[in-house]
Amino acid sequence: MPNTQRRRLFKVAASAVAVTLGATALAACGSSDDDGNGAQSGPVSLTYWTWTPGMDKVVDLWNKGPGKKDQITVTVKKQASGDTLVTKILTAHKAGKAPDLVQAEYQALPTLVSNDALADIAKNVGDVKGKFADGVWQQTTLGTDAVYAVPQDIGPMMFYYREDLFKEYGLTVPTTWEQFAETARALKKKSPETDLTTFSANDSGLFAGLAQQAGARWWTTSGDKWQVGINDAATKKVADFWGGLVKEGAVDNQPMYTPAWNKALNTGKQIAWVSAVWAPGTLTTAAPDTKGKWAMAPLPQWSQTDNVTGSWGGSSTAVTTDSNNKDAAAKFAAWLNTDGDALNALAKESGIYPASSSAQLSGAFISPPAYFSNQADFYTTAAKIAKTTAPSAWGPNVNVAYTTFKDAFGAAAKDKSDFSAALDKMQADTVADMKKQGFEVSE
Repeated sequence: MPNTQRRRLFKVAASAVAVTLGATALAACGSSDDDGNGAQSGPVSLTYWTWTPGMDKVVDLWNKGPGKKDQITVTVKKQASGDTLVTKILTAHKAGKAPDLVQAEYQALPTLVSNDALADIAKNVGDVKGKFADGVWQQTTLGTDAVYAVPQDIGPMMFYYREDLFKEYGLTVPTTWEQFAETARALKKKSPETDLTTFSANDSGLFAGLAQQAGARWWTTSGDKWQVGINDAATKKVADFWGGLVKEGAVDNQPMYTPAWNKALNTGKQIAWVSAVWAPGTLTTAAPDTKGKWAMAPLPQWSQTDNVTGSWGGSSTAVTTDSNNKDAAAKFAAWLNTDGDALNALAKESGIYPASSSAQLSGAFISPPAYFSNQADFYTTAAKIAKTTAPSAWGPNVNVAYTTFKDAFGAAAKDKSDFSAALDKMQADTVADMKKQGFEVSE
């Protein structure tokens, strides 16, 4: 689709999206004053909204190095993450006072583009595309020739398991989802009080990533219309698979991140977790007594010939349309997410897993995480998995889809009822909301 046509598609209901997110008033930080063509003349001061911890220390490297040379200074303004930040960005943009740069989760990009809040920086970021896996870069282009952000961190999905307990119970690491189900059932026969894992409905990103791996494309476009396929065949396959395991009691049905879940992991009552590359940090807190007993492997596949993973989490650095120094802002965004020193600092200060492919095998990622000191090839394996990240397809109201998932799938998991019906509810609510906002949606 030509970029101009896609722009019209995204702008159809621009003003309504901010209402959906519940925009509130704020005193916004304005962008720098300069000419409106993104051209730099003399010293430039940029403002960057981000929630990443330690980002100010990373930005100091720019301000004292390349930024000082180019007379470009960046000031970090810490923000909340998620929908809270999206709402704040949209509110500031409505007043023409959005910052120069913003950190944005990949699934938030269509919403921000719908409101014309993000600039196309394709001509400003040079040849950085080659630094990223295709499935990662695609998330910042929205399927167009435009570039709305530079990838920063990613969350390729993986399978984590208690290596010692798999050996004790005589289990084999599953390479397909069919084997995964068989492993869950075999464990139940050997130890009825133990679960392989749990299906959790309190983090929508997990389910979205699993659907992505199966080939789902929840939001796509046809002409000037959106097509919503949340209950497509690929996602139904995922929903029916997990719903069946929950219904028969082969896996647990309790949510993640609770004291009960932490205890189950820490005591060996649950011996595996479908997660992402950032899992070591969570396990360090949730299951401290099991350090050095876990191992990581690629996500099970839907067939033996597949080699693909989903993505759970991740964010990018975008330049806003309100910035009067777009070229300078894009230059910083490219440096932040491709420069070796910057990426090493991001890993050290912020604990991120870089989207840049080259950075995944250098610096902080040469040695395994301390929690996985028993698996020397942790990051080598992670980098290989990251390259297989499937393309995603986000839309302008991901927040609505995610909210319905938590409600509908939460109830279905608790009651061990039909996951397919919960998926249809997710589809219906998402379509209804888009039509209410004024988007053209084809059935």
